[in-house]
Amino acid sequence: MNIITIDGPSGSGKGTVCHILADKLGWNLLDSGALYRILAYVALQKNIDLDNEQKLATLAINLEVAFISNGTGVDTLLEGENVGDKLRTEIVAEATSKVASIQIVRDALLERQKAFYQLPGLIADGRDMGTIVFPDATVKVFLDASAEERAERRFNQLQNKGFDVSIAQILSEIKDRDDRDRNRTVAPLRPAEDAIEIDSTSLTIDEVVSQVIDLVKLKFDLVVK
Repeated sequence: MNIITIDGPSGSGKGTVCHILADKLGWNLLDSGALYRILAYVALQKNIDLDNEQKLATLAINLEVAFISNGTGVDTLLEGENVGDKLRTEIVAEATSKVASIQIVRDALLERQKAFYQLPGLIADGRDMGTIVFPDATVKVFLDASAEERAERRFNQLQNKGFDVSIAQILSEIKDRDDRDRNRTVAPLRPAEDAIEIDSTSLTIDEVVSQVIDLVKLKFDLVVK
């Protein structure tokens, strides 16, 4: 299958790498994490209890979501509104980690994620793309970085967007979320057995992209921009 999966924790750089790869290859893009963030965001907006699994699953099935390329990244549309920036707060991130651990929620979103695969190919960004959603993907990458480096990246990102944040708080939340994501019983965050692991702690985005493109060239007969 013409699918490249890039899994890893928040802040590892996988989202940016996926956008660049999709542009270079001319392939479709799935930001699976955005689906869960949108669900968490809407649940918070509607004051739905995050322990109410059935209501969350019903909400997940009925979400109207689209990803539209804007040339430099991807706009995340909820019922036609670009909600990308609203999904990047720590409150939404914490809620996302909770709803993503619920099996019936994951089941509700699984087929929707699979439907993003269309020719010429798909770049799938997430936490279980290579293990659960697209286990037959041709290229699988697990992108990681130290918690400290990821906290600094998130701190700078949020500050640039005008949010008043504490790097100590972000680091604490990242460590808590990592522990929850890696140790949950439902689709825990881990590399697929056949994934190539890349530590981006001391790498630039261009260096990570270069490594992934080298892998792509080994597996696909493609011309890369």
